[in-house]
Amino acid sequence: MEPLDDLTGPLVVALAHDGLCTFEFAIVAEVFGLSRPEMGRNWYRFATAAVEPGPLRAHGGLTFTTAGGLELLDQADLIVAAGWKGAGVPVPDDLAEKLRNAWERGARLASICSGAFVLAATKLLDGRRAATHWRYAAKLKACHPEISVDADVLYVEEDRIFTSAGSAAGIDLMLHIIRQDYGVEAANSVARRLVMPPHRSGGQAQFIERAVPADRWHRLTEALDAIRAELSTDWTVERMASLVAMSPRTFLRRFVEATSLSPGQWLIEQRIAQAQRLLETTALSVERIAAEVGFGSVQVLRHHFRERLTISPRDYRKTFASLTRDRSIAAPSR
Repeated sequence: MEPLDDLTGPLVVALAHDGLCTFEFAIVAEVFGLSRPEMGRNWYRFATAAVEPGPLRAHGGLTFTTAGGLELLDQADLIVAAGWKGAGVPVPDDLAEKLRNAWERGARLASICSGAFVLAATKLLDGRRAATHWRYAAKLKACHPEISVDADVLYVEEDRIFTSAGSAAGIDLMLHIIRQDYGVEAANSVARRLVMPPHRSGGQAQFIERAVPADRWHRLTEALDAIRAELSTDWTVERMASLVAMSPRTFLRRFVEATSLSPGQWLIEQRIAQAQRLLETTALSVERIAAEVGFGSVQVLRHHFRERLTISPRDYRKTFASLTRDRSIAAPSR
């Protein structure tokens, strides 16, 4: 077993296998395995469990061994499948059984990207909703039709089983787990160490390859820029459509094709993003910011802020008011 120092928190075990997805595994190790003395002794313990005998290979020409095997799963509080060898590669029966047993005794299971195929092999995802990289969504659905595969979201949580989309979405999921275990402030602290937002808006649908005619995109881009510049305006679909001389119906259809969001959803995302910038970089009152970004009232701003970021505007400012200054300074050494 890998040394766990003197920490007393939940034991997180990351699976390792031949052909390991180096980036996805590194996400888990960075979030849960890095020393964080500021979090106290109750922070996570971390270990790596080899699925098969080593030495093992990882993407990037790496060869490695681990200090533990599947026996670690018997003690784990959270097990993470950080990718898998391939959508068509069978998951060993003993691994699937170990994962089922762990979940049945109360442990949590999580996956990043193609790691969803590992969790799918346990049959625990049957009848549940799950996420994976949009490129693997159709294959996952075909191999496991009992799973409700969602190709749009960054991550899904159902009954102590967490699944996430491609690669970086794993960071979003790991921060979500920290938020559940230790609260918003802890998740925000880790996010700052990673130099990334504590919560990303939208889903992976925005990254799916789709053809959008250049002239159509250019016209919409100009409209979106104009709307961003005047967020305090009462933007209706009709008013947006007038910017590009389209009927509301045509505009709505083309807007969704280009952004995978409705105009209303997109506008909320832009207003939240601008509110974040103003909270970080100005001393404007929350009331003034709500008006500046077009929410009209603090209550509406607070509602959307909590819904998307799980934190109030005032708490966000308290935590991230110095973010802009920190970005101009070299990141602290780990």
